[in-house]
Amino acid sequence: MTDTNTLDEISRKVSDALPEGLGQLRDDVVKNVRAAVSAALARMELVTREEFDSQAAVLARTREKLEALETAVRDMEGKSAPAKPTGN
Repeated sequence: MTDTNTLDEISRKVSDALPEGLGQLRDDVVKNVRAAVSAALARMELVTREEFDSQAAVLARTREKLEALETAVRDMEGKSAPAKPTGN
């Protein structure tokens, strides 16, 4: 995932920080910074906020189902347990 808005903003800030008289060198630096940042973000294996939220919702539903199943198993185990004999 590469957020082009973020890359554009970083490129713009680098461009603004360089002196105006550098011309072609300035363009090359901006391109190289953009490529380096893009490559670094790609190596991080980042996900979008939407993907994260979607997976968090799936995980929450899975946890709810697991808790319901655990409760059902406990109930079944309780019903199937042999009755303890009363002391004589």
